[in-house]
Amino acid sequence: MSHAVNDEALDILFRKARTYRKWRSEAVTPQMLMAAYDLMRWGPTTNNTCPARIVFVMSQEAKERLKPHLNKGNVEQTMTAPATAIFAYDLKFYDQMPKLSPTNPTSRESWMQKPQAEIEEAAFRSGTLQAGYFMLAARAVGLDCGAMSGFSNAGVDKEFFAGTSVKSNFLCNLGYGSDEGLRPRADRKSTRLNSSH
Repeated sequence: MSHAVNDEALDILFRKARTYRKWRSEAVTPQMLMAAYDLMRWGPTTNNTCPARIVFVMSQEAKERLKPHLNKGNVEQTMTAPATAIFAYDLKFYDQMPKLSPTNPTSRESWMQKPQAEIEEAAFRSGTLQAGYFMLAARAVGLDCGAMSGFSNAGVDKEFFAGTSVKSNFLCNLGYGSDEGLRPRADRKSTRLNSSH
């Protein structure tokens, strides 16, 4: 049995997908976001730690809380997007290990004993991977994405994650992209296969 997806799917996920900054008025439903999350959660992470945490900013009230922490150039595209995902990662991801790694009863304690720098590295790495999985999943269920890093992490952490072990990573606007003002697509680095000898 072939596991390859067809060319149409590859176009949707990669070749024809764009980073959008303007949005059509159609709403994004919680069901679509949960459908993307349900796909994302099956992607691999270090020891199945699954450290990603996501806050979906959708209401006007939530957008106003986010707005002061955005770089000026990202305000309009975020305020007009149907939804914005705050991709974050939990530095105490190990609290979930009894559920996520039931065959290893010592996994939680093992992670807790690691140096803080190692925990932070693992959380950031796998949390970033999961955010990437989510963007591909969002495209797969019919949404467009506009990922960005132009914001104050410290401000977002204080506003949305105060008193928790969760830290923001990057933002991604979600919705149905408008081609208005869409920039010409930039080139990408050419394929080169590196092999060790």
